[in-house]
Formats: sequence, C-alpha cells, structure tokens
Amino acid sequence: MPARLRPAPVAEVSAALARVGSGEPDRADLRLLTKHFLAVLEQRAPGHSVEVRVPPYAAVQVVPGVRHTRGTPPAVVETDAATWLALATGELDWHDAVSSGRVVASGERADLAPWLPLA
Repeated sequence: MPARLRPAPVAEVSAALARVGSGEPDRADLRLLTKHFLAVLEQRAPGHSVEVRVPPYAAVQVVPGVRHTRGTPPAVVETDAATWLALATGELDWHDAVSSGRVVASGERADLAPWLPLA
C-alpha cells in the first residue's frame, strides 16, 4: 500500500472541480480529485476492513472492523474515477451506483453510503 494519501489544497480542488464540471477534465484533474476524495474518506472512515479501489489512481483501506494485511481484503469497492467523483460530490447516490453496476462492492462492510457524499 502506498504512503497515506493527503487531501489537496482547497484552491486546487475547487479549480479541478470547475474544470471537471465544465466538461474539460484532464488526467491530472481526475488524479488530484480521486486522491483527494479518497484521502477525505480515509479521514472520515478510518479503518482497514474495506479496500476502496479507483484504478489507475489510488486505493485506500477504510471502515472500522477486521484488519486486512495480506491477500484479498474482506470487503472491496471498485469503481472508475468519474463515478468516484460523482459519489464524492453527491451527484450520484451510492445505491444507484451499485445497482447500475458503476460500482462493484463485495463484503459485509462494503456499503459506503453512510460516508458519502464527501464534498
């Protein structure tokens, strides 16, 4: 697991959100916002029982419970960057994302609805 993620400066997040909202996101914006919102989730839901993956940008372990150290975690959430940003900003509801297949969530603690949105 890479070094702990850190939330980005507010000005950088605001500028990147504006570019994404205008339909002009680039890879750097997606990377910054994905890592920022994963870091915010990590702060709000500390723990190691769920691994949240947003390839190719980052993954974090969150949610209190059984600690995972090797192999496949007991719960995994995986999605793409655009879906993660929509969830984090409240543009997309967790349950809608899961039911539509935009989020793949497995394991008993994999429901992130209590912590979303993050913005």
